[in-house]
Amino acid sequence: MRESSRFPKRPLAPAAVAAAATALAVILAAFCLFGGAAGQASPRDEEAFTRKRMIMVDEQVAARGVRDPDVLKALRAVPRHLFVPPEYRDEAYGDYPLPIGEGQTISQPYIVGLMTQCLGLGKGDRVLEVGTGSGYQAAVLARLAGAVYSIEINEKLSRRAAGTLKGLGIVNVSLRSGDGFFGWPEAAPFDAIIVTCATERVPPSLLDQLAEGGRLVLPLGDSRSFQTLTLIVKKNGKLVVRDILDVRFVPMTGGRERNERQKHG
Repeated sequence: MRESSRFPKRPLAPAAVAAAATALAVILAAFCLFGGAAGQASPRDEEAFTRKRMIMVDEQVAARGVRDPDVLKALRAVPRHLFVPPEYRDEAYGDYPLPIGEGQTISQPYIVGLMTQCLGLGKGDRVLEVGTGSGYQAAVLARLAGAVYSIEINEKLSRRAAGTLKGLGIVNVSLRSGDGFFGWPEAAPFDAIIVTCATERVPPSLLDQLAEGGRLVLPLGDSRSFQTLTLIVKKNGKLVVRDILDVRFVPMTGGRERNERQKHG
């Protein structure tokens, strides 16, 4: 941020001083939140990002079968470019995942839309997300559900996501740094659970925390190769399982999950 060498010859009116202070606070917040000058975007840049976001939703998500109007509206509203590192911002609306640091990625837009649609969310629903990552999926969920609880095992990513969500004024997401394998028992039961990392089996704790009629979507299978995106619905205490499509996610990295992988070779 550059300082100006010009100063007004007369004192500013109180209203002007207040407006200037507010503008400066917004600039400083953006500077701290998004990594300095590289994170700032001009109004023209924001317009370009908005156009890219509309195209992303129409051509990458809706065209592939995600038709829930509320999901599409949420994807159009959430500024995906603010959830990726500055060096990848111009690629934020591309049809592929992107690195977010710490060996993790932000999922392909279509996958975010598809998994969200599978949850069939209502305004009063309580949702658990395992694998906060950048916070983008949580931001989308927050526009559809009443309360979102999101767990991220990497504390650095969790703090960064918290800052991004706070900067966007999203207040119905609760974050925790910890092992998502065990869920969030004190906030259960959940109407929907989404797991954004690969696991070879469904964590029993997540099934226990799923409400009757609840939906659980997760990438299930060998975390070293491809998995099957799977939807599980709890009906009358029983689990109804449906395969959606083949996907590839980064593995769940909790201690319990590592132990399970070692046991099964």
